Amino acid sequence: MLAKIFTPNKEIPKMLYTSAGFVTFLLFLAFWSVLSYGGIVNPLFLPTPTAVLFTGIDLFVNGDLLSDIGISFSRVLVGFLVAAAIGIPLGILMGSLKIMEGAFEPIIGFIRYMPASAFIPLLILWIGLGEAEKMSVIFLGTFFQLTLMIMDVTKNVQNELIDVSYTLGANKVQVFTKVILPASLPGIVDTLRITFGWAWTYLVVAEIVGASSGLGYMIMHASRFLQPDKIIVGILIIGLLGLMTDLIFKAIYRASFSWMRKDGL
Repeated sequence: MLAKIFTPNKEIPKMLYTSAGFVTFLLFLAFWSVLSYGGIVNPLFLPTPTAVLFTGIDLFVNGDLLSDIGISFSRVLVGFLVAAAIGIPLGILMGSLKIMEGAFEPIIGFIRYMPASAFIPLLILWIGLGEAEKMSVIFLGTFFQLTLMIMDVTKNVQNELIDVSYTLGANKVQVFTKVILPASLPGIVDTLRITFGWAWTYLVVAEIVGASSGLGYMIMHASRFLQPDKIIVGILIIGLLGLMTDLIFKAIYRASFSWMRKDGL
């Protein structure tokens, strides 16, 4: 049994797979408890798990946490949807047509190395401090990577499928709609799952300037008043929201592409 567990790419029982993650979580919680309850780390820097739990409950009951979650979710969702609406068709065209790859891949590949936070001063100058600025940060943080990943997914469509389509009388539009898009769709959904997770990582950056609500604002406001319990609550909620969206995409993948299901998806 032990040899099977440590064999590369070898399947293990589902219960064992789930238990491994649960045990890792318990070890992390135990390590946090030892540091905080044991007084090894000052509560000003690391509050106890119960302090974080009670703070989270209080914010839900008496604070604006639900409102902050809704506002932050809407910002992430809109920014990501705009990035997907532009990046998906552009990535498919770049992966299918060499002229499109040659035209857009160098500039997109160059800009994707620039941190989205560096554009905040320009965005403030161009569009102000409103909602559009915050959604634009999410857009910049996801669009370029999303487009290049979809380009790579589309380029991996087998040339034999395209050649057979032309042999059977398909025109260029039909090759795009009946061959390239369906063959790329599982990879596109997987790419959206990954990049939606990245979108959540840009939330605090997006809400760091000119915000008066949202989870990122709550975290930054708590840091000014030395409230690490609120900071950790905000971080955990962002992580949970990202995990929920990830599970939704996995469910969509399983339901839509059961014929090529990946391990763990």
